[in-house]
Amino acid sequence: MAVLTEESLLTYRIMEEQQQKPLSFSLSLSAPSASASSPSASENHSNPSDAVIFFGLSLALGIACRHLLRGTKVPYTVALLILGIALGSLEYGTHHRLGKIGDGIRLWSEIDPELLLAVFLPALLFESSFSMEVHQIKRCIAQMIILAGPGVVISTIFLGSMLKFTFPYNWSWKTSLLLGGLLSATDPVAVVALLKDLGASKKLSTIIEGESLMNDGTAIVVYTLFYRMVLGETFNWVAIIKFLAQVSLGAVGIGLAFGIASVLWLGFIFNDTVIEISLTLAVSYIAYFIAQESADVSGVLTVMSLGMFYSAFARTAFKGESQQSLHHFWEMIAYIANTLIFILSGVVIAEGILSDETVFSHGKSWIYLFLLYAYVQVSRCIVVGALFPFLRYFGYGLDWKEAIILIWSGLRGAVALSLSLSVKRSSGRSIELTPETGTMFVFFTGGIVFLTLIVNGSTTQFILQFLGMNKLSSAKRRILEFTKYEMVNKALEAFGELGDDEELGPADWPTVKRYISCLNDIEGECVHPHGASESDNNLDPMNLKDIRVRLLNGVQAAYWEMLDEGRITQTTANILMLSVEESIDLASSEPLCDWKGLKSNVNFPSYYKFLQSSMFPPKLVTYFTVERLESACYICAAFLRAHRIARQQLHDFIGDSDIASAVIGESVVEGEEARKFLEDVNLTYPQVLRVVKTRQATYVVLNHLLEYVQNLEKAGILEEKEMLHLHDAVQTDLKKLLRNPPLVKLPKISNIHPMLDALPSTVRGTLVSGIKETMKLRGLTLYKEGAKSNGIWLISNGVVKWESKMIKSKHPFYPTFTHGSTLGLYEVLSGRPYICNVVTDSIVLCLFVDANKIISCLKSDPSMEDFLWQESAIFLSKLLLPQIFEKRTVQDLRALIAERSEMTMYIRGETIEIPSHSVAFLLEGYVKTQGRQELVTAPAALVPSHGNRSFQNLSISGIKEASFIHQGSCYLVETRARVIVFDIAAFEPDTALVRKPSSRSSHAMDHPYRSFRKEHSGLMSWPEHFYAQNQHKQNSEHQSNSLSARAMQLSKYGSMVCQYKIMWTFHVRVEVC
Repeated sequence: MAVLTEESLLTYRIMEEQQQKPLSFSLSLSAPSASASSPSASENHSNPSDAVIFFGLSLALGIACRHLLRGTKVPYTVALLILGIALGSLEYGTHHRLGKIGDGIRLWSEIDPELLLAVFLPALLFESSFSMEVHQIKRCIAQMIILAGPGVVISTIFLGSMLKFTFPYNWSWKTSLLLGGLLSATDPVAVVALLKDLGASKKLSTIIEGESLMNDGTAIVVYTLFYRMVLGETFNWVAIIKFLAQVSLGAVGIGLAFGIASVLWLGFIFNDTVIEISLTLAVSYIAYFIAQESADVSGVLTVMSLGMFYSAFARTAFKGESQQSLHHFWEMIAYIANTLIFILSGVVIAEGILSDETVFSHGKSWIYLFLLYAYVQVSRCIVVGALFPFLRYFGYGLDWKEAIILIWSGLRGAVALSLSLSVKRSSGRSIELTPETGTMFVFFTGGIVFLTLIVNGSTTQFILQFLGMNKLSSAKRRILEFTKYEMVNKALEAFGELGDDEELGPADWPTVKRYISCLNDIEGECVHPHGASESDNNLDPMNLKDIRVRLLNGVQAAYWEMLDEGRITQTTANILMLSVEESIDLASSEPLCDWKGLKSNVNFPSYYKFLQSSMFPPKLVTYFTVERLESACYICAAFLRAHRIARQQLHDFIGDSDIASAVIGESVVEGEEARKFLEDVNLTYPQVLRVVKTRQATYVVLNHLLEYVQNLEKAGILEEKEMLHLHDAVQTDLKKLLRNPPLVKLPKISNIHPMLDALPSTVRGTLVSGIKETMKLRGLTLYKEGAKSNGIWLISNGVVKWESKMIKSKHPFYPTFTHGSTLGLYEVLSGRPYICNVVTDSIVLCLFVDANKIISCLKSDPSMEDFLWQESAIFLSKLLLPQIFEKRTVQDLRALIAERSEMTMYIRGETIEIPSHSVAFLLEGYVKTQGRQELVTAPAALVPSHGNRSFQNLSISGIKEASFIHQGSCYLVETRARVIVFDIAAFEPDTALVRKPSSRSSHAMDHPYRSFRKEHSGLMSWPEHFYAQNQHKQNSEHQSNSLSARAMQLSKYGSMVCQYKIMWTFHVRVEVC
């Protein structure tokens, strides 16, 4: 030892002289080189490369421990700690030394404590927090904060007080509290490793793991505070609170900032697993360094926040093979780090005890170590006991069995040991930190780490078993037994397919069965898992919960598959996954309710109404509304598909049972609202569904091409270079799809409404210049009954409904107005107030035309007057006679007006005769019915007294306050009156409509016919050439003399009408995905 000391001093002096005289570096180097060549020097100086030997030896020992202890109840981390202590004892406690291995051990044991934390903690903390489920974190976050905040404070005060009053070292309060805070850190490395070995429940694992992560961060913050106090800094209460808030909140902010930046970066990386995984590794270390060294905040809390952010928002960024590779990579990193850190901890404990004779000279130190271990357990009991009411109230709650496991799992590990080494290295910087104090800190901390791992870590499994917390429920046991019988059937099926080989002949089934030992313990006949419970009228709640959870797990698996297939986006996947996890929590008390968690993402939130204000540009409002609608369609389509897949899988596995049928029924009921939403969108905004399906189809086709090319390369058809060339070409297309996906294209204003399209170009240009395009959410009022008519509304997409106090009848119909409707035109032309309320019944894309624009167009072109009055009659017909016109589309009515209507101006004294197969509407003026002399005012429906079957059940008994429907064959004109007569004989099933030329339809005929599949196809559209063949066949069999076919030619929106008509005729049921 003396020789080593002299040589060390000589080396230090030479280095000091080299720093003072840099020019003599080459000359002074010869002396140590000569000495190094001597045998004694080579024996006493270790080579830095010897550290590699310890690294390899540690991994080999870790592999051996994990291999040998697999299937036992001993955590392999406990074995690693014992091995580390044994290696350290051989190196530091004996005269035999370990040669090169010992040199490596000494290099690693002398590592700086801060470097030790900086090397191992970021990877371990990120892996642990990233593997936690965000839903579990949200539910348990209150319990974690309670244990990591007040819990650490209580533990620090208790341990500090016990050290001050019962230990004979005359430590000050600051020194005692420093060791108390240091020992209050439950180490996440040790706890996570233990929980993975024990297989504890998700709820309990999340609480313990999350508490250890946060506890570690807050304990380090408390340690830093008292460490500065011991070194001479002073803090008042305000400064302490400011310091704690700055260090903790600042760490969370930095972690979130790095998380957001790196996740955005991930969005620009396309199908490059190596870069994606490397980014997660790099950002964890960079965030830790920036927080710990540059910002002076907690690096532990920073990496923990970063990992939880990734768990919440970036888990679905890794798809398919990338996700598996990421999981395996971080699992390997955590395994390597755990192996090294536990063996190194054992070495450091041995070195701290054996390298200083102070511990052995005071034999009572060992007694005080066991006393301190007892204090640590008591402090844990006090923390959990004092906070138990709060732990039981928040999150998932906590029962007494879980509280016992929570107390016993408070392990200490490498973090506390590294902090004690930092104290030892600072010995002498303060009067209170003497070398002896530093040694005792390492001794007590190492001893507590050893005892908690050896005693608590190795006995937790037995406590779990004693409390019955690791047993399977009866429902799970029945499912397990049933599955074993199904495995036997699958084995027989496989043997039937493979047993009789064409080349080798049959196989020996008894020998095969002998090797399948996992199925040898099956006895008796197969019993259905729900057979016993179904004998009662009431279904077993445990079985119900079990089947609900299994179906929801199937739903979640289907979501992952759809994400890989490109059917849903990353954002949509996060929303869907979270809804399933929330529903699993409620599976024991409620029916399936994952749709409940999705409603807020399907329905429009209240703040969208704020967007309707005039302060936002209409195009911006339209963009956000359509984006929201797209997202809702993705969610509904994925929900329906995932539940359909899960129901089928559950039925195939469990068969028919009352419990399974009940859960499947719950799933079907849940899907009704989603299915109705998609049907509504298909009627109002088919463009959105088409774009959604187009994106899905493009992604699926491109992925299919990738798999095809890769399979050709595996089969040897393509060489690797050829495969890569084609693979890169398809990848380029995929990248283009993700960067610039197809968007919903709304028609231009000039083509957005058939009325505008039918106007002459001069008039249309004048109106279009003053049109206000807007998108209205459901439930908004376009205009109110009795309000001044200040303009008209042109409905492009969506559905509106009317409400009126004056017009309120008892007929069963519910009149609505869809695309192509013109609202408020009658009131503007007649100068009347609005005659009803018009409220949006879906998202509506509409145009508003000011009344002054309409009046000015009439003055500039009087020939447009008849056209506008005819257009207004469409609204009146559905409003006043819904019994006849409710089921007719706007395009049907336009065709009726163009082909079978006549508008006439009558003067006073003339007589109006209504044919038996017609119906008339009084638009202006007053008339009287012959006989009763009843005065009829506009607007009114004039129907014949007899003749047409459509009038036989017409009822006018429900009219309130005013009469708008009148029956009679003849009417006497009192003042100048405008009347339009509809010949509704075409509505009779046996009567064909005979067309005649119409000036109204001449303009619209200029537009070529376009396939409805091209413009507004469903989600399962056939290729265009396929439809064209069927369309030609259909047109050859059926003459296009229907109102729908005629309306299709009258408007560019005829394709939409044709779509609905054909879908109704052939009962085509289209479903997304």
